[in-house]
Amino acid sequence: MKILNRLLELLAGDPQADRAVPPTGFTARLTLLSSGAMAFLAVFALALSLATGRLADRWSAELAKTSTLRISAPQDQMEAQTRAGLTVLQSTPGIAQARPLTDDEQRELLAPWFGPDLPVETLPVPQLIEIIEDSDGYDSTGLRARLQAEVPGAVLDDHTRWREPLVEAASRLRLLGFVSMLLIAGATAAMITLAANAALAANSQVIRVMRLVGAQDIYIARAFVRRFTLRALIGAAAGTFIGTLAVMLLPSADAAGGFLTGLGFQGWHWLWPLVIPILAAVVAFVATRQAALRTLKEQS
Repeated sequence: MKILNRLLELLAGDPQADRAVPPTGFTARLTLLSSGAMAFLAVFALALSLATGRLADRWSAELAKTSTLRISAPQDQMEAQTRAGLTVLQSTPGIAQARPLTDDEQRELLAPWFGPDLPVETLPVPQLIEIIEDSDGYDSTGLRARLQAEVPGAVLDDHTRWREPLVEAASRLRLLGFVSMLLIAGATAAMITLAANAALAANSQVIRVMRLVGAQDIYIARAFVRRFTLRALIGAAAGTFIGTLAVMLLPSADAAGGFLTGLGFQGWHWLWPLVIPILAAVVAFVATRQAALRTLKEQS
């Protein structure tokens, strides 16, 4: 809160102190360009973090409450084994629904590997039964024991070995996005510090004259902090706008498909990019203030 109050005070400025900081030059261009580029990258890092978070939640929700029973048996025993499996599933507490997949549904599942015209009716393809759990879930260990005794050709897949790696991968991608944002903030602070140090060194004569007329270091530092903070804010706002526009122009979920589905912002998450310029201004404020006070102390 204290930092935000100081940022608001900087907006008023001081024309006398501002003369110590050149309004243009390579330091101004460096600050604008670096803050804009980093804000652009931050938008995509933020989009990646939010998208992978949604992806992990969706995968976990979709796979957590569903299971599959695979029945492998000779063709003349397939129907009897399927009925026996359904009987076991329907009498198991925690299972809300169990139904065998139709030939068309199984053909659709195998289409990515064997094409859309696979004759599943004439092939020894295992019968799949879709299991949907209720809110309490079922005892997978006990169900496997019953199936082994009553339906020897049945194999229960509760999707654990599929769900856990996918959710873990999405969670790590989300963490990678946040780490990227921290690295972007650190790189922005480093570049703004270098630009501030260069401006202080280039204006050492002006600073010396200001000290002769009674200006204190905090007064001079405030001028540098204000100018560089505003530059970072303007550059980050431009970079955020371009980055958000680029995210909006990404292919839609239907066009991208697969892993790219949902990449970007959704709902109120579109408000998150508005925070990036404010954070860039805070980073510039802290970095420039520390650099200015340290350099002025060394020059005294």
